[in-house]
Amino acid sequence: MGRIFETRKHTMFARWNRMAKQFARIGKDITIAVKAGGPDPATNPALRRVIQNGRSINMPKDKIEAAIRRASGKEATNYDEVLYEGYAPHGVAVLVECATDNPTRTVASVRNIFSKHGGNLGTSNSVSFMFKRMGVFRLNPEGIDQDDLELYLIDHGLEEMGESTGEKGEPQLVVRCAFADFGQVQKALEDRGITPISAEHEYICSAPTELPEEQATEVLELIDKLEQDDDVQKVYHTLA
Repeated sequence: MGRIFETRKHTMFARWNRMAKQFARIGKDITIAVKAGGPDPATNPALRRVIQNGRSINMPKDKIEAAIRRASGKEATNYDEVLYEGYAPHGVAVLVECATDNPTRTVASVRNIFSKHGGNLGTSNSVSFMFKRMGVFRLNPEGIDQDDLELYLIDHGLEEMGESTGEKGEPQLVVRCAFADFGQVQKALEDRGITPISAEHEYICSAPTELPEEQATEVLELIDKLEQDDDVQKVYHTLA
């Protein structure tokens, strides 16, 4: 019985940690969006997008509003958005997206994680050519005529659209466009009255790396450690 309790406690703690990290990431995104375009979601599309992403992970409304207020204040932290590139074990390419108030601290921490887990931090453009930066919108397919929406979005920059499954097993429609067309597609969806579950940019790898399970586990350990770092927003990789 004690072992079962410990397992449940560990699972709950891991889930809480993950949620706290997600909320912190959204909080930084809110700060960056507010500083760039102001605190009013009605006139700031980037902030609208981040608020929706916060809702998609069940971030409480009061936490979102508090983050907007903090970002609007004189004492708000200034974050630099930095992209680090490197290799995990077995030649897997990795991009590490950070938002930091101290790039010197962040690069040291990222480099240390790479070296401790059999990888190495690379130079700018050492692996980014293996990825394509895209706008990615995840939609609830309920009530959507997919063929009609696809034809409509093609005129606004749609590159690909397909079905996927969310973290909880729910069906989703995934809409992808070139990052340069992100704003166009966001507006096109808003004009149709469609509110995405989430809307973000992602780095999509062009040639995934297949590895046996043991080697893939080594890569995933490095990725997990990077994702736990406070300054890291997202990690992208070529592991299949």
